[in-house]
Amino acid sequence: MKTLFINIKKLIQVEAIPRSRIVGEQMSQLPIIENAYLLINDDKIEDFGQMSNLPDFDNEDSITEIDVTGRMILPAFCDSHTHLVYAGSREIEYVDKIKGLSYEEIAKRGGGILNSAKRMEQATEDELYNSATERIKEIASFGTGAVEIKSGYGLTLDTELKMLKVIKRLKETMPLKIKSTFLGAHAVPAKYKGKQSEYVDLVVNEMIPKVAEEKLADYIDVFCDKGFFTVDETDRILAQGVKYGMRPKIHANELDYSGGIQVGVKHGALSVDHLEYVGDAEIEALLNSATMPTVLPGAAFFLNMQYSPVRKMIDAGLPVALASDFNPGSSPSGNMKFIMSLGCINYKMTPEEVINATTINTAYAMGIQDTHGSIARGKIANLYVTTEISNYEFLPYAYTSNLIEKVMLNGEFI
Repeated sequence: MKTLFINIKKLIQVEAIPRSRIVGEQMSQLPIIENAYLLINDDKIEDFGQMSNLPDFDNEDSITEIDVTGRMILPAFCDSHTHLVYAGSREIEYVDKIKGLSYEEIAKRGGGILNSAKRMEQATEDELYNSATERIKEIASFGTGAVEIKSGYGLTLDTELKMLKVIKRLKETMPLKIKSTFLGAHAVPAKYKGKQSEYVDLVVNEMIPKVAEEKLADYIDVFCDKGFFTVDETDRILAQGVKYGMRPKIHANELDYSGGIQVGVKHGALSVDHLEYVGDAEIEALLNSATMPTVLPGAAFFLNMQYSPVRKMIDAGLPVALASDFNPGSSPSGNMKFIMSLGCINYKMTPEEVINATTINTAYAMGIQDTHGSIARGKIANLYVTTEISNYEFLPYAYTSNLIEKVMLNGEFI
C-alpha cells in the first residue's frame, strides 16, 4: 500500500544522506523542500522531491493520494527521556512546591520518587499498562512517534521487573517505537536509609543480572546527583550494566556539579540528561565523546530550576537534544511541541535548533537514528502533517495551539 502526499507547502528535515546527529552551528540549519511531494510505501519513506519533478504514478495500483495544500510535514518527534509508566499523579507535591518546598525537601520527607514507588508497589501490571496506554495515545496525538520509557519507581527487584514487563507489553502493542531503560538506581528506598551501599549491592548483584536474563531493558540509568547516587556508586552500577549488555543513559547534574557527566562519558553513555549544571570541564568531556547532551526543559520549567547553558554548549560545538521527562512529579507533560517552545523561550534556541533537538538528536539519544528522526529514503514513515500555518517558526511560537492535523506512524494514520 502506497500513500502519496502532494502539494506539501514545506517538507521539513529532509535528508538525502541521513546524518546520525547534528552538532554545534549545524543545528541552526534545517533542510527543507518547498512545494513538495512525499511517497510512503507500506511503513517506509520511498521518495520525495519538488512537485515539478513528481513522477507519473497513474499506472500504479493501490496508491492513495492526499493533497495537503497549505500544510507542512515534519518527522515525528522522538522523546528520548520519559517515566510515563507510573501509578497516580502527585499534584499535592505540586502545591507543596508552590508553597516553597524544594525538590530535595519533598524527597526527604517521603515524597517525590519514594511516593511514586509506594504506589507502584500496590498497582497491578494491568492497571499500569492501561494508564500508560492512555498517556502514549496522548503523546502520539501530539506528534511523538518514538519514546524511551524508564523504570525506577519500583526500587525493589519484583516491582522494577513489573515496570519493565509493562514497558515490554507497550513495545508489543503500541505503534510508537519504544526503548526501555532500567533505572533501579533512581532513589534509595526508605528501608535502606543510612545503608545506601547495601541498596547499590542489590542493584548490582540481583537486579541487573535478572533484568538482563529476562531481556527487559535496552539501556541502564542512574540518578547521579547531589543527595542521590555518588560517582563511585554510579561507576559501579554502569560497569555492571555494560557487562550485561545495557548501554548507559544517565541522569546527571540536575542539582549540582555531580561528576555525573564525566562518569557517563567514561562508560560510553548514549546520553547524559538534565544538565542544569554544566561548566567548561563538562563541555570538554562531552566534546571528546559520542554522548548526546540531553536537556529536559519541562522539568526545569515545572520545578523553577536554573536553566542548562544550552547556548554555551552549542557554541562550543556540541549537539543538544531536548526531551520531555514526562513523569508525575517534575514534568507531568509529554507534549514535545511545548518542549520546543520552552527551548526557544527559556534557552534562547532558534526554531531550527529545537526541531533538530527533538528529531534527529533525540533519535540518536535513543539509538534509533538509522530509522527515525528525519524524512529520508528507507526510514520509518513516522511523521505529522500540520494545520495550515504560515511557517515552521509558528510551531514553537504558538505554544498552546494544537497545530497537528494528522499523525502517521509506521505508514498508517493513527
